[in-house]
Amino acid sequence: MNKGRVEAFSDGVLAVIITIMVLEMKSPRGTSLAALRPVVPVFLSYILSFVYIGIYWNNHHHLLHATQRVNGATLWANLHLLFWLSLIPFTTAWMGENHFESWPVAVYGIVLLLAATAYFLLTRALLNLHGKESALATSIGRDWKGKISIAVYAAAIPLAFVQPWIAGVGYIVVAIGWLIPDRRIERRVVQG
Repeated sequence: MNKGRVEAFSDGVLAVIITIMVLEMKSPRGTSLAALRPVVPVFLSYILSFVYIGIYWNNHHHLLHATQRVNGATLWANLHLLFWLSLIPFTTAWMGENHFESWPVAVYGIVLLLAATAYFLLTRALLNLHGKESALATSIGRDWKGKISIAVYAAAIPLAFVQPWIAGVGYIVVAIGWLIPDRRIERRVVQG
């Protein structure tokens, strides 16, 4: 099966997710800079979520670039990932509008954890399809970054009930870790 439709569909869904997030941001009442103060948490949660969607879009692109084909299992795994990502606008709005209270921050982390798990499962489905000696398999290696991300999310969720800002720092640290370029797939595909 050709991977082009998966890429196009996924790109469209991610574009809609970003659009929904920005439409959720309401302009403040008033014309002074002080009127912006109440929407700062909404804007900060939007920035974090925008970065996360960008990270997923970028890594999804690289992942599919290293694949030759997809099958039914990878289609379902991809839909599973898109489902969790589609909840990010809801959790982003809830977290921002409630000024980073415990439950919204924890639920945001749960969605991040489930999206990361879904991405891991998508990667495994593609590895099973392409084999251990494929360009994809050799470029991903042991995927320490993915495993560490899942562990940080799992730790951050209960910490949201201790201090929500601690969980938020965990989410930011994971995002920063993914913003550091990982050129393994690009190098392997160019060499291969």
